[in-house]
Amino acid sequence: MLVVMLLSGGLLGLLMLNTALNEGSFELSRLKKQTTDLTDERQGLQEQIDGNAAPDALARRARELGMVPGGGPAFLQDDGSVLGRPGAAQDSPVVRRPEETATPADPSATPAPGPSPTDDGVRIAPAPPLSPAPSAQAGRAR
Repeated sequence: MLVVMLLSGGLLGLLMLNTALNEGSFELSRLKKQTTDLTDERQGLQEQIDGNAAPDALARRARELGMVPGGGPAFLQDDGSVLGRPGAAQDSPVVRRPEETATPADPSATPAPGPSPTDDGVRIAPAPPLSPAPSAQAGRAR
């Protein structure tokens, strides 16, 4: 009777161990499938980001928003002087956004065109000093 009880207990123990291992196997399979699905989704999103960040896509989106390429750059130095010669933006036809296609009822309400660039480039005045001159401070004290 003791031997039969030991064999029955061992058999039940093996059955429970096998069941626990199978449950872990099913969980592992489910997690592997979920990892594969999330990896595929991540790769798809990364491809979208790469496509939208490409220079030609950015340029196309900027044109759709009415932006134009800028001219040559100029840099302001710490003392307020200009390094380089700035260039005017390239002229191109105006791109109308869908909500701007309606013509205004009053033609005088349209803004006047801005100043046209000069033939020798754009001039930028140096920045004013940070603190007012001493003579100006003395005049204010009176």
